[in-house]
Amino acid sequence: MSVKLSRFVVGMIAVGPMVLGAGAASGQQYPNQPIRMVGSLPGGGSDLVMRLIEPALRGSLGQPVIVDNRSSILLGDIGSQAPPDGYTLIVVGTSFMIGHLLRETSWDPVRDFLPVTLADAGPSVLIAHPSLPVQSVKELIALAKARPGKLNYASGAPGSSAHLAAELFKGMVGVNIVWVPYKDQGPGMMSVIAGETQVMFKDVAGVAPQIKSGSVRALAVTSAEPSPLFPGLTTLAAAGVPGYEALAVDAIVVPAKTPATIINRLNQEIVRALNQADVKERLFNSGVAVVGSSPEELGKFIKSEIAKWGKVIKDANIRG
Repeated sequence: MSVKLSRFVVGMIAVGPMVLGAGAASGQQYPNQPIRMVGSLPGGGSDLVMRLIEPALRGSLGQPVIVDNRSSILLGDIGSQAPPDGYTLIVVGTSFMIGHLLRETSWDPVRDFLPVTLADAGPSVLIAHPSLPVQSVKELIALAKARPGKLNYASGAPGSSAHLAAELFKGMVGVNIVWVPYKDQGPGMMSVIAGETQVMFKDVAGVAPQIKSGSVRALAVTSAEPSPLFPGLTTLAAAGVPGYEALAVDAIVVPAKTPATIINRLNQEIVRALNQADVKERLFNSGVAVVGSSPEELGKFIKSEIAKWGKVIKDANIRG
């Protein structure tokens, strides 16, 4: 499933109809107690999403909404052990969708959870140190093929978004660029600025000033369509890597067996909260665009991400 950010920004993704099936009577009683939203630690992507939509959810649902910050690696365990009653919402990213492919887990993102909505999505930017003699993706590919094993790229830990984006690129174009791992994206970015490493796939947050100052050179964005977050910057797909797409996302899921009426109610209220003008602006300024998908769209997206990144993980022999 190809996710097109330009379409998201103008709100063209349709929200699926709110289908009321069996159990509607019980759904009408929901909610009657506080709701817990569990997501990443403060400063993480899903923390901002939770704090932006919490006031609107509290108002529309008529119950307190508690933001519960946890380590991302614990979200699958917490969600799979929670009652399927709609009172525990898990705000997750790509790491949740593929975590079971990198390490042993007691849970599965499809078997043990049901989708509510894909909240937002944002591309990364392929950047290079200015000393690297390339001005485009095609020139980078040509240089890498001419110098196999001589170029390197920075990323965070194994299985991080920057790591996977780079390995997807390497596999699709058939080049040998050496991975240099860092604890997280910050030190990796500094290594590119210092010229210690040469290229990196960097999330949008914080990279614009370095591009503007000339500390790094932007080659392309990783979305399937040109991104309004970086006007005028081409995509990898259009610059020599057809079909390439790698996005950072925030999605909301609930434990398996949560009634459909409750999921539909949550979808309706969360999508409404996400589409408030101030929420959309804050998220856009943080480097992502609001999506607000239907549960069905999110379900398809999760399965497509598992298939895509599963192949990358297997081909590159990545272990978390």
